[in-house]
Amino acid sequence: MTRSVLTDLDAVLSIARHGSFRAASLELGMSTTALSNSIAKLEKNLGIRLFNRTTRSVSLTVAGTTFVERIGPAMTDIHDAMLAAQSLQEIPIGTLRINAFATAAREVMEPLILPFLQRYPQVHIDLVTEGRLVDIVAAGFDLGLRPADLVPNDMIAVPLGRKRSNAVVASPDFLRTHGTPIVPADLYRFRCIRARLPNNALFRWKFEKDGNAVQIDVQGAMTLDESSLVRIAAQNGIGLGYVMEADVCEDIAAGRLVRVLEDWTPLLVPLALYYPGRKNPPAAFSAFIQAARDFANS
Repeated sequence: MTRSVLTDLDAVLSIARHGSFRAASLELGMSTTALSNSIAKLEKNLGIRLFNRTTRSVSLTVAGTTFVERIGPAMTDIHDAMLAAQSLQEIPIGTLRINAFATAAREVMEPLILPFLQRYPQVHIDLVTEGRLVDIVAAGFDLGLRPADLVPNDMIAVPLGRKRSNAVVASPDFLRTHGTPIVPADLYRFRCIRARLPNNALFRWKFEKDGNAVQIDVQGAMTLDESSLVRIAAQNGIGLGYVMEADVCEDIAAGRLVRVLEDWTPLLVPLALYYPGRKNPPAAFSAFIQAARDFANS
């Protein structure tokens, strides 16, 4: 069986799984046009139509359903055999696909991912960041990175154990002009930078002290959906921002930002790397898991 046929069969399974050529093309790392042409060529060679396609939907034909049911287990066996062979490699090589929240990815980029790539230059890491929770198995990822309390129960977790917290920050000039909030309720009289969640809802700033939990629906001149933009806006005196402490620690140390309400922003749940149980994982996968454990213990 040639590699092109394997690729075509993986494409069929991906489209059947997602019900979408576009989603499958993103998973497979190819253009939608190339994927459509590949399926059309396979259908011509087989002499059957595998998918019913309209401008709005994609579904398997009766023949396509039978075909997928037959090749699915076979392709699983083939990929397992390939992984078993790769696990015998002495030098880690290949691609690792990781899905993470953007804030989590930023926290581990310099201390974990970049040193790993420097140590194993033949490994390619495909890091995808998004705010929604993703089924990493269905979406074709090797690993996920999330706060430990969001890791699915059926996954193997590697706690990374580093301290994490949110931080409320503002520029020194902003605080000199407008004063400093002492308790969360003070925020109602300050300009703040609002944050929009991936589900389009506005984020309510969360605080806790001595068992008292408070959520504040802040107001301000801007609403942003990316933490790095909140950081820039806060540096430029637009208002108070609520961000991950790890994203602004250098700004705080350099005096570009000042942290306030620190006693109201307790530690957060640590991050965890997670993955499904795997037989004969490839050397690159095993090496990255070991690097994560070393990082957690450092």
